[in-house]
Amino acid sequence: MMFGSIPQQDVFQRVMSARTEDTAVRGAVAGGSLYFLFAFIPMFLAYSATLVDPAMVSKLLDSDPQQVLPSLILNHTPLFAQVMFFGALLSAIMSTASGTLLAPSVTFAENVLKGMFKEMSDRRFLLLIRVVVVCFAVIVTLFALNSKASIFSMVENAYKVTLVAAFIPLVAGLYWKRANTQGALFAIAFGLISWLLLEWLKPDTVWPPQLAGLLLSAAGMVVGSLLPHFVGRPTPLPRSHEELHHHAAAQTEHVVEHPYRQPSARDER
Repeated sequence: MMFGSIPQQDVFQRVMSARTEDTAVRGAVAGGSLYFLFAFIPMFLAYSATLVDPAMVSKLLDSDPQQVLPSLILNHTPLFAQVMFFGALLSAIMSTASGTLLAPSVTFAENVLKGMFKEMSDRRFLLLIRVVVVCFAVIVTLFALNSKASIFSMVENAYKVTLVAAFIPLVAGLYWKRANTQGALFAIAFGLISWLLLEWLKPDTVWPPQLAGLLLSAAGMVVGSLLPHFVGRPTPLPRSHEELHHHAAAQTEHVVEHPYRQPSARDER
């Protein structure tokens, strides 16, 4: 399920916000390396708890393993360490919540809702994003309050969704020349439907539902891309850098001067 974290916003934003391709590569590799380093900190603390207070650990493992680390901090550290630990914990929770709400809200508003309106000013688009953020926050809060799953299980489920729906379209779009919009739609549909059906009907089979969803998502990408195009017929790409430059300007409705044309007297006026 680790592949399910690749299309999510923490990795995606490092690549899309980079100024150059080399910066995107360095940012992604550095972020992945830091993930491994920081993951050892709670693992080291939890292992220390088994040495400091093994009775407390064995008791909490049967009832609520998520309380091992907070109980260790509360019972065996001074007040300053407790303030620093819980302050950092709350900071991590709030920053993760804000990023997780903003990323899908902006993506949904930009790629789905904005296309439903012919013309939209920046002020209206900002208002639309704010409304989407509030709606997503209400939905997530209601889900969390009514769910009996642990935080770990919720994160696992979030990775499963992007694994079966977004990983294959992302990889195929980057590395397969024949990938197209129709193939991506097939991959999303095949992956999500198969995963949800197995989770509902037979979640404890030999094949994990998310693995079956991943394989069927790959099959959907191949089938959808090779079939005749009924959805998302591809637009011919510009053949030169200059054509690409003017194509992007036309899409954004900006007038871009030719880089080699000298300004005329009319331009100066």
